Amino acid sequence: MPLITFEGVDGCGKSTQILMLKDYFDKKNLKCSVFREPGGTVIGEKIREILLDSQNSKMDPKTEFLLFAASRAQLVYEKIKPALESGEFVILDRYIDSSVAYQGFGRGLGKKVVIFINEFATQLVYPDVTFYLEIDEKTFEMRRKEKRDRIELENIDFIKMVMQGYSEISSSKRFVKIDARSDQNQIFRAIIKEIERRFNL
Repeated sequence: MPLITFEGVDGCGKSTQILMLKDYFDKKNLKCSVFREPGGTVIGEKIREILLDSQNSKMDPKTEFLLFAASRAQLVYEKIKPALESGEFVILDRYIDSSVAYQGFGRGLGKKVVIFINEFATQLVYPDVTFYLEIDEKTFEMRRKEKRDRIELENIDFIKMVMQGYSEISSSKRFVKIDARSDQNQIFRAIIKEIERRFNL
């Protein structure tokens, strides 16, 4: 069954749309699993604590990237592949594209090495469709939380690089770019229209 991923910078509304999509599948009696990154497994959640702890300010970008890849590898092995093989829809809050945007572009590690290591980590399990919920810098600043984790504490220049990364990779055919500044119900209608078209629901 399909693997559906949601991407975008913090404040774009991914979590809301994922909950709405899960409810949509439930109402249609379609099996659906939802996972977040980093995390989703016991091991992954421990890695998440390390990655997002604001006290770990001296973390090297390569360490950060490899920890994300490690969490992702465990999630694919333990949860994603078994769910797909059993016939479930799988929805992911972030996946490979987050690492390309945040570590490849934001941290300057480069797209090539990020994709290479992620393809190894994920056993080449790629999404069938990726919804990129796009917001601009002004909207990002307006929606920014007061309490922030280590990555959310980054400055706007870092976020600009991440946005540039998403802009470059979202030209791929599996991407559906949506203006996430609009009403959440309008966004959801666009998502459902695409889901129904692609998967004949």
